[in-house]
Amino acid sequence: MKTDKDLLIKGVKHFAYTFLLMFTAPIILWQAFKNQEHTFYIPVLIVGLLLAIAAIAMGFYSVHLIMNALFNTPKKKK
Repeated sequence: MKTDKDLLIKGVKHFAYTFLLMFTAPIILWQAFKNQEHTFYIPVLIVGLLLAIAAIAMGFYSVHLIMNALFNTPKKKK
């Protein structure tokens, strides 16, 4: 069993993006809830929620990439 190094590097890069989103989304949500009287409350809240959903999805995707790299899961042919 050999590790696919290119796929592993791609997975680690995606983990870096996930890590960035994991800190950005709560900060934006906190800013939205802190300024509920502001006119941009709804757009900032929507952006924060979308970033939080993206962080969760990106986390699952990066774990999937790393597992495929480590265990050499063959690619599905269509």
